Amino acid sequence: MNAVGLVVEYNPFHNGHRYHLRQAKKVSGAEVTVAVMSGNFTQRGEPTIVDKWARAKAAVMSGVDLVVELPIFYAVQPAHRFAAGALRLLAALNVNSVVFGAEHPQWNFEHLVEAEKQFSQEGFNQYNATYATQFNQQLKAQTGVTLVDPNDILAFAYTKAKIQHNYQFGLLPIQRQGSNYHDKDINGEIASASAIRQALLGGNSYRRAVPSVMADCLAQTKSIPSWEQLYPLLRNQLIQAPISTLRATYLMAEGLEYRMKDAAQRSLDFGSFMKFTKTKRYTYAHLLRVCLYTLLQITQAEVDRHYENPYLHVLAFNQLGRQYLHEVKKKVETPLITKVDQDLRDGLLNLDYRAGKLYQLFTPLEQDLKHPPVIID
Repeated sequence: MNAVGLVVEYNPFHNGHRYHLRQAKKVSGAEVTVAVMSGNFTQRGEPTIVDKWARAKAAVMSGVDLVVELPIFYAVQPAHRFAAGALRLLAALNVNSVVFGAEHPQWNFEHLVEAEKQFSQEGFNQYNATYATQFNQQLKAQTGVTLVDPNDILAFAYTKAKIQHNYQFGLLPIQRQGSNYHDKDINGEIASASAIRQALLGGNSYRRAVPSVMADCLAQTKSIPSWEQLYPLLRNQLIQAPISTLRATYLMAEGLEYRMKDAAQRSLDFGSFMKFTKTKRYTYAHLLRVCLYTLLQITQAEVDRHYENPYLHVLAFNQLGRQYLHEVKKKVETPLITKVDQDLRDGLLNLDYRAGKLYQLFTPLEQDLKHPPVIID
């Protein structure tokens, strides 16, 4: 079957995502839709509003045919590694095309990727500026374009990954609709995920912006998972662990372990901790990722090992998705997993298992071990 791939977080699944899904089918002519979805933590390193199983179920009930988890070592990453990991899984699933939203779908992203080859190393020597700032300074000098909007940044990253790995599927950007990515208010039927989360936090109405299945799920949410709730665990880890242990944490670099340890000793709440930790060198999202990997005690060596050994953990599907899985499973070389046993828990899926156990602070539901896919007939 002709399959279209989607890279998603669905945090939560909303009407803008449903529009994206319908447009993806239209522009690709696909018979089946395959979504690679982040697990219980987002690209920024934040806990998701509801767990991966609820989000996968809502996606399939809203028209996605198959949902596969994007492992944490791909999902909680800067854009280039997030995109490369997601496309690697979609390539393994033999999709014919990948459709994604962009603020500027008319841009020639291949041209922008080529322009990056002309960047100078000296242009990245500003210690008090983030990598993204220095990248955009050089990109603008080369092309007149800056990558500011999150979906344009991902569009660039998808294009770069496709070129680097010579993937044969097509990349099809479509115009992002409705509210801007960071909008905090719901002004119509299509609103940003940020606005919906803000409405839920404030006790305001969000139902017109999400499908009924997601609205019903959110209505049962007693509290919104947050770093404020996780901070006591993080603080204890930072205070108790020796510097040598913290230094081995994935993404920990340039003495950040000393700064975070000092900030934890000085701060009783997460907001204060981030205020003491933040510098011009690091984005807020980067620091959240480091916090998560610190809390999970995931090392650079572990990520390096797992990054080159991906798997396809199936979260949910309908009958069409089942048919597609049956069609491709004999060709797929990447391990295809429908149930996590103890060997997978202790081996291949260990990092996701640890992340799932952490997320169980917010839900009593087991997140991985022996959990079957959600099947929608």
